[in-house]
Parts: sequence; C-alpha cells; structure tokens
Amino acid sequence: TEPFGLFVITLLVAARMHKFRRSVKDVIGVVKVCQTTLRKRLTEFEDTPTSQLTIDEFMRVDLEQECDPPSFTAGQHKAKMQCDLSANQLQLYLGGTLFRSGGLPLAQSS
Repeated sequence: TEPFGLFVITLLVAARMHKFRRSVKDVIGVVKVCQTTLRKRLTEFEDTPTSQLTIDEFMRVDLEQECDPPSFTAGQHKAKMQCDLSANQLQLYLGGTLFRSGGLPLAQSS
C-alpha cells in the first residue's frame, strides 16, 4: 500500500468520524488521487478489525492486534497459491510416472 493512498483514506475516515460529510469525489478533487485508488484503500480498510468498531469504540479502545499491510497479505496469498499449484503439478507428474511404471498413482480422484 502506498503511503499517499493511506493518507487519503485516513483523511476521508477522519473527516467522517468528526461529522464532516465529505464524499469520495470531494476528497479526490482535493488530493488529486484517482477514484480506483481510493476505493481500493477503502476495501483494504474494510478487511481490518478496526473497521468493525464504532467511532466511540475507536476513540477509547487500544487495539492489541495489528494487521499486516494489504500488499504483504496479498503477497502471502499469491505465494501460497503458487506453492499449492506447484505441489499439485508435482503430484500429477509423479502420479503419472508411477502409473506408467506399473505403480499406483499418488492421487486418486473421488
């Protein structure tokens, strides 16, 4: 996540918390960021425990749980998917090799 994107979403959330009703369009016009970036940051924020708090809870609660940056989480998810894909490909390859040599395949579909 880019620092400027975080700044923009922080500005929007802070304005709304303090009852300054600003639309996404208002913020975009002032800080010169595209709507896609702002929407992406809002979506990332929605995936955090903080987004579930009321304003009163947010002001008085010190969250002990921290969240990893969205780019880190996305990178972990991508790496896991690649690892799973590689493991599946290896299993298919080994299963086919063993099957051709007279052994049983490692994976049998149900």
